[in-house]
Amino acid sequence: MRRIDALRGTTPPKPHDARAIAALAANPGCARRALMDGAGVDKDLAARHLGFPAPFGQSPFAITRGNQFEALVKADGCAELLRMLREVLGLPIAEVAYHDVENVGTHLRHAHTRALFDRAARGEHDAGTLYDHPLLSVDIAGHTAYLEPDVVAFQLDGRFHVVEVKSFAVVDGQADPASVAAAARQAAVYVLALRTMLEELGHDPLSVAHEVVLVCPENFANRPVATLVDVRRQLAVLRRQLARMTTLDRLLAELPEGLTFDLEPGEDGLPARSAADLADALRRVDARYAPDCLSTCDLCFFCRDEARQEGASDLLGRNVRDELGGVAGVAEALGLAEGSITPREGQEEIARLLRGAERLRQDCLT
Repeated sequence: MRRIDALRGTTPPKPHDARAIAALAANPGCARRALMDGAGVDKDLAARHLGFPAPFGQSPFAITRGNQFEALVKADGCAELLRMLREVLGLPIAEVAYHDVENVGTHLRHAHTRALFDRAARGEHDAGTLYDHPLLSVDIAGHTAYLEPDVVAFQLDGRFHVVEVKSFAVVDGQADPASVAAAARQAAVYVLALRTMLEELGHDPLSVAHEVVLVCPENFANRPVATLVDVRRQLAVLRRQLARMTTLDRLLAELPEGLTFDLEPGEDGLPARSAADLADALRRVDARYAPDCLSTCDLCFFCRDEARQEGASDLLGRNVRDELGGVAGVAEALGLAEGSITPREGQEEIARLLRGAERLRQDCLT
């Protein structure tokens, strides 16, 4: 822990929220992100200091619309949500009971959440069915992150379901795939945290369903519609990445002695370390840039600029990068395709495929 704390430096670790943890599953192969998140480095502050701020965050209009939609879904003791849960989960009408965990105060919410779910898992009749604003936790490289899912629905046949409320629209039964994928990753964080809690309490973690209830407005109106989303794949990736972050010794051992991402804030709290020095330190750790990073990582523009300078195949997306195998750069791939570069050992197959693709391209052009 001392080595990874030294990597962060003098600033306190930045707490992880559900969105940040979900983003870990979006690019599990990036050593730079794994180390920075494991150390609790403020990537947003680092990116702004480097001159590559990421335009994250919703507009005030989108935030207001999202809050209004969530309030509609939860109005009158979640009456509208109960209607949808009865449809998608078969929730029995006679067995509904609503608990707003937020009402007990912030400092008691986590303990109260554990007590409520312990009673529910034991089958106690007064344990409730719907839990609004529960406070869960998950361990991130030795640091505890507290998470607040929108709602957790408990169905009395012994299954918990996480409910995620989002304000992006479902139009004619279809939603934006990227938005759905991001919501699924975030919901998977809640599923994992709830399973961990139940396991700590001595209950079956698999009583938390791998299908989450995604609630969105239908056809740009305010009428909500609920859909079941399977998050098993996101859960598997998230588990692997969190396990990797708790065992960062191998990555740390590969770093130069004394390397740190410390921003060295002055008395005014602003970074005093030069941007060039910080950039040099970051480049000592391998990144795995992909276009998807533009919507998930605060350092996306810095890593994209780095990939452009190197001419890396990462710029073309994960599918192209994986298809190219051991060919790291665009210039090298073009040279193999044109025959101006002799393939190294292990590149014979990809060189043959690239030359074939180049012949087809020339045939199309002529």
